[in-house]
Amino acid sequence: MQAAPVPGGEDFSRPGAQAYAADWARAVCRLGFVPLSAAETERLLLVHTVRLAQALLAPAFSAQAAADVGRALVEAHLTEPGVLDWSVRALGDDFLAQVLPGRVEWPGARERVTAVQGAFSAGFARALRDRTFSQQERIARSAWQARDAVEQALRDSEARFRAVFTGAAIGIGIAGVDGRILDVNQSFADMLGYTIEELREINVASLFHADDAAGMWELYQELVEGKTDSARVEKRYHRKGGSLVWTDLAVSLIRYDDGRPRFTVAMIEDITERYELQQRLRFQALHDPLTGLPNRTLFFETLSRVFETAGEEQRVGICFLDLDGFKAINDSLGHDLGDLLLIVISRRLADCVAGRGHLVARMGGDEFVILVDSGGGLDDAVEVAELALAAVSAPVHVGDQQLAVSASIGIVECPAAETSVSELMKAADTTLYWAKAEGRGRWAVYDPERSAADIARSALAAGLPAALDRGEFVLHYQPIVSLLDGTMLAVEALVRWQHPELGLIGPDRFIGLAEETGLIVRLGAWVLRQACRDAEGWRRAYPDARLVVSVNLAARQADDPAIVDTVAEALTRTGLPAELLQLELTESAVMGTAGEPLRSLHELAGLGVRLAIDDFGTGYSNLAYLRRLPIHCLKLAGPFVEGIRADGADVATDHRDERIVDALVRLAHALELWVTAEAVETEVQAERLRALRCDTGQGLWFGGPVPAEQIRARLAGGEAA
Repeated sequence: MQAAPVPGGEDFSRPGAQAYAADWARAVCRLGFVPLSAAETERLLLVHTVRLAQALLAPAFSAQAAADVGRALVEAHLTEPGVLDWSVRALGDDFLAQVLPGRVEWPGARERVTAVQGAFSAGFARALRDRTFSQQERIARSAWQARDAVEQALRDSEARFRAVFTGAAIGIGIAGVDGRILDVNQSFADMLGYTIEELREINVASLFHADDAAGMWELYQELVEGKTDSARVEKRYHRKGGSLVWTDLAVSLIRYDDGRPRFTVAMIEDITERYELQQRLRFQALHDPLTGLPNRTLFFETLSRVFETAGEEQRVGICFLDLDGFKAINDSLGHDLGDLLLIVISRRLADCVAGRGHLVARMGGDEFVILVDSGGGLDDAVEVAELALAAVSAPVHVGDQQLAVSASIGIVECPAAETSVSELMKAADTTLYWAKAEGRGRWAVYDPERSAADIARSALAAGLPAALDRGEFVLHYQPIVSLLDGTMLAVEALVRWQHPELGLIGPDRFIGLAEETGLIVRLGAWVLRQACRDAEGWRRAYPDARLVVSVNLAARQADDPAIVDTVAEALTRTGLPAELLQLELTESAVMGTAGEPLRSLHELAGLGVRLAIDDFGTGYSNLAYLRRLPIHCLKLAGPFVEGIRADGADVATDHRDERIVDALVRLAHALELWVTAEAVETEVQAERLRALRCDTGQGLWFGGPVPAEQIRARLAGGEAA
């Protein structure tokens, strides 16, 4: 038989539901009197089984259907005490396994089942209570009518009243408006552990529990003063022996014919078992089943109350903690051991702040949060974070394993009036990310300025694709000049972003973002095509200049399998001769996995394109590979050139950098490579580089990056070779 469809596209087992309903019907019939036939009972319970399954599988979960099912059982007169007990227990794993096979490990399944059990019990109890009180109210009315009739000489009504009063299953008590108890039935006395005679000597006020909810006494005063006719509350009483009993109390005011308050009648039902069940279910709903810590629901309830009751000067602080490398522990040692580790860590976190009034909660997975309850400001929050890190970092013995564990913590502490729950948690999450990025086993404090910078950075990253589509990027070119005669031999293409709001943005603000998002491949292809297009325009206008355009290739571009085709297409579409294009790669990009050179380098060289290693001396510097690569030029890293200064501030460093440059130039020439020095900013640097036989220079001394039109103007002025 096919499964019956339910809302949300989920299915449940129809045979399983029928079998479950049959078991349920047999249990109900076995536990007591049933007013229906066995077949009618089974059909009724099958309908309720389907309703419970649909509630558990609904996309927008609500436990109301379970409450309705509980009420429906009472309305069908299936009210034997054992029916509720059997039904609640069977709504657990048996229901998941039989009616919802395959959903036992479904995320959130057990939490929904717990909520359904609670709602079912509550609905059953409320319906039973309402029916009981409805019956008892009719009984009470009849009793008082009978008593009035007795006063009118109808003595037989007195007998009927006494039968009802003394035989009622719930406690009934009568008290004067001064609070003195006039009479109680045996059920009332048994409930509180007194004799009827003892209670007749007691004032109602003395039975009130010291911890009753605020307003309880005021409610009673309004009743005896005639301001209201009835009241109904759940309250505690102390039994004579000192134990507690929870009751559902309904009190009515009886008036004289002229309307004056005469006395009160209280009907009390013992709901201790139901209350304790509700408390257990609430605990399960608000606490993590693995660690026993408060869960995210209870944490957010508590945090919301803090904000609701916070004064103008009150501050709030949280420490958001995440274990470092927990996934690796789960993957390598198994989830069972990982769960044991979480139990140990949660116990340590709770112990390390015990007695300080801080709430420790598990947010899920390996994330924990500590709500800092103190007026000490940031210092208190930092102290809590350091205690937590120390507690976590102690060696953990789990089974036969000893684990070294660390954590990262994001700290947020600020005035409650300046933030909200959502903003506070967002800031904590951001700060936790900062702490993890800075290394393991440390904390970081939220910095609004840094957060604003991150947000701006994210906004730039989000706007990159559209900016490329809208043509907001432009190229500037920096001259590369011969150190021998000052001739401009090449230019390096440098991309800029002409942002519509922020103006011209340098590559240091967006190239890294393009690499992180993968847009660098598209952006790099555009830069390559535009640079070739500009260079071909210069060549046609000034054919004798033979100006080379140098374009940077990012590591991800160099790894792109289509890079050779991209370069070949750019040359073909623009008509630029291959020898007038130079591609610059960093040493790390040139060396592939395990130190192997990129295979595409030889194919690019085969096109006739020049290849250069940018920032040489700061990467692998693997000479054994370097001599086998089809490289044409080395570009010396700027820090080496910057060390060649004229001010004599550090002569030893100055000479050391000059010797390094000399060695690198000799090495490059030995490998028959051209050498370009970057970051040349002074005439002295240019002269020293010339003396060291460096071939070309690039830097502010020879000109900064300028638009293509200025390069054309420079060519027109005869400065090219």
